[in-house]
Amino acid sequence: MKIAGIQKLTLLDFPGEVACTVFTAGCTLKCPFCHNPGLVIKERLPRFYINDDVFFVFLGKRKEKISGVVISGGEPLLQPDIVPFIKKVHEMGFKVKLDTNGTFPEKLKSLLKSGLVDYVAVDIKSALQNYSHASGIEGSEAFKLPELIKKSVTVLMGSGIPYEFRTTVACGLIDEADIRGIGELIRGADAWYLQQFINDGDLVGTGKGLSSPSKQQLESYLCIAQEYVPNAKLRGV
Repeated sequence: MKIAGIQKLTLLDFPGEVACTVFTAGCTLKCPFCHNPGLVIKERLPRFYINDDVFFVFLGKRKEKISGVVISGGEPLLQPDIVPFIKKVHEMGFKVKLDTNGTFPEKLKSLLKSGLVDYVAVDIKSALQNYSHASGIEGSEAFKLPELIKKSVTVLMGSGIPYEFRTTVACGLIDEADIRGIGELIRGADAWYLQQFINDGDLVGTGKGLSSPSKQQLESYLCIAQEYVPNAKLRGV
């Protein structure tokens, strides 16, 4: 596993669990609003990674303090050894939450069937017709994205595993039509969180043309989202 970093404690990222977070390096997307350029941009990836054995020693020492492990990124499903890694985490008695961008529906399906994952969060970047723009991907790869995302949504919603969808609202990329488009895609989902984009000055993109929505604007979008997903909520506001 290309483990680029570890957050020793989080009370927010894994519903119902006290957890740590593992950040993996590399991603299939280059979302201009992403605040983890050190995990996405090739030239900024770490020269050295945290050894798996070092992580598991750390995890063994945290058994009395945490109950779960969040595996995030980047895109964790890029990692070729993700399955044995998750299996070992489970064998140590920890629950696992996976954060993914939905570009590996078959891998996601296999993991869900394995029973190794206890909770999944999928980021939905925009309405499908705008995915290339919102994800920073061009060319032939961009044409594949809508179908991959649709498959991941279908797999997840039919899995019986607790899950959530998340959308970062960045003005300049997301508008009312996108919220409605996403709503149609995930209609009837268990949970959908709208998150406020914050430009901290260190993004995968330049941040040009992007701004944070006001609370009033987010609340307006939330009302629309709740037409499709009654349990939709705001997060980070």
